[in-house]
Amino acid sequence: MKTTDNLEIYNDPLQYDREYGGYDADVRFILGHLPPAGSAVIDLACGTGRITLPVAEAGYEVTGVDLHEGMLERAREKAAEQGLPIRFLRQDCRELDLPVSAPLIVMAGNSFQHFLTNEDQDRMMKSVRRHLEPGGRFIFDTRNPVPSELAEPDRYEEQSETDGRQIREVHTETYEPITQILHCTTERFAEDGTPLGQDAISLRYTYPLELERLLRQHGFQLEGMYGDWSGRPFVAGSGQMVCVCRRDKP
Repeated sequence: MKTTDNLEIYNDPLQYDREYGGYDADVRFILGHLPPAGSAVIDLACGTGRITLPVAEAGYEVTGVDLHEGMLERAREKAAEQGLPIRFLRQDCRELDLPVSAPLIVMAGNSFQHFLTNEDQDRMMKSVRRHLEPGGRFIFDTRNPVPSELAEPDRYEEQSETDGRQIREVHTETYEPITQILHCTTERFAEDGTPLGQDAISLRYTYPLELERLLRQHGFQLEGMYGDWSGRPFVAGSGQMVCVCRRDKP
């Protein structure tokens, strides 16, 4: 599966903002790890600018990168409304060719899980390193693979609201242990049961020691790993691995 084939859940940027726009734990964490004022910051898989905008508002020269043009268009609209001079570029994080390097690169929203193969992860890490200044930090998150949660297929329902309509969402998640990929499908139904369509996404899980070795292999020192964006210690049952990494100097 290509990364470009794994983006359909992002086809409604307005709905994405309704669902996730209020989440700011990662924003607060990143604002607490910023380089000196006025520095460049690169936000990878920036989506609609949920992190990009507040970092720019804090006085930084921010470049937002994403693969989904619709999400970028929404981010540009929001930046224009706030009068923020942010550069938004459509690029693949595995093949970055940006006109800037930075002392801080961030990638939140568990976007690390979009890189489904070892080759994809390697290419992304090399790409990040090329654009990160020596001694600079790369901060990202990825879900922690808790075996008891992934062992059995999961099917559950949620209620949501879109344009004043009540929507029933049926989620199905199936994990493939060999590939470490979780396949997620969401089916949507109107109140009367009429099908409204579905979308799917596949997400790669990476184990803690596997992740540490990947970082070392690409010249990064893991300064800290946290169990969530509030900075809680990472333990076996943590939902996330929030990683603060420093690029080795030449």
